[in-house]
Amino acid sequence: MPSASALHLALLVGAHLVINGSCDVAGGSGSINALPAGGGSSRLAPSFDAATPRNVTALVGKSAYLSCRVRNLGNRTVSWIRHRDLHILTVGGYTYTSDQRFQATHSPQTDDWTLHIKWAQQRDAGVYECQVSTQPVRSFFVTLHVVVPSARILGGPDLHVDIGSTINLTCLIQFSPEPPAYIFWYHEDEVSGNKQVISYDSSRGGVSVVTEKGAATTSYLLVQDATPADSGRYSCSPSNAEVASVRVHVLNGERPAAMQTGSAGLSNSWRCIVALLAVAVLRAKLLHALLDS
Repeated sequence: MPSASALHLALLVGAHLVINGSCDVAGGSGSINALPAGGGSSRLAPSFDAATPRNVTALVGKSAYLSCRVRNLGNRTVSWIRHRDLHILTVGGYTYTSDQRFQATHSPQTDDWTLHIKWAQQRDAGVYECQVSTQPVRSFFVTLHVVVPSARILGGPDLHVDIGSTINLTCLIQFSPEPPAYIFWYHEDEVSGNKQVISYDSSRGGVSVVTEKGAATTSYLLVQDATPADSGRYSCSPSNAEVASVRVHVLNGERPAAMQTGSAGLSNSWRCIVALLAVAVLRAKLLHALLDS
């Protein structure tokens, strides 16, 4: 039977191990749970992939995906936490919120742990923490931006153009993570209330649309040889934003005090487009004349 002094020594060693976390079965730095299969001194600590995006932009009403790539995870657990209220959203593959829009996904044989937010709302914007259950914990932060695309027609709300000139309208679509799938232009006769989609191959002719897609999408509508019948409300309707409208007044020699023209405030790129369209029209007329001769 061990002596009293030996038992006392064993008790002191055990207490020292517990105090220093060497027997932390909850997953401390020296715990059995912290060791990957195979153990040994060659194990690597979990780490985050620095190439993972830290800023994510999502369109309101659409899905948002926040990625977290963890190397050497072993048997640790990955959790997602919302910083706004420090709410634990997911732990591993389980969701810990009554808001079922949140879901963590993980593909086997990969290091990716993705927080999927369905039907993103503006209140979802903010910082999210991807946390690994090490001691101390390791964290990777992702900022979510939820944007509402907007459209506006430059130079509004009223534009005045001379009869016989070109109506040129510029619709700017901003704050969209992707270009709109389509953009429709409408013309409404405010006297009769008749509203119709502007057709590029209508019998009227002289209607052109040019769209430039990029960080911001710009759609240019040009209506040549304006007549009083072309007056009315013009609307730009992108697939991913609210409709923007402007009133166009075709004047027959009148000069209102606040005279504006459809070309007011337009960029150099627009002027280049107008020039190209003018050249195209002249070439078409020349070709038609040659064919008739």
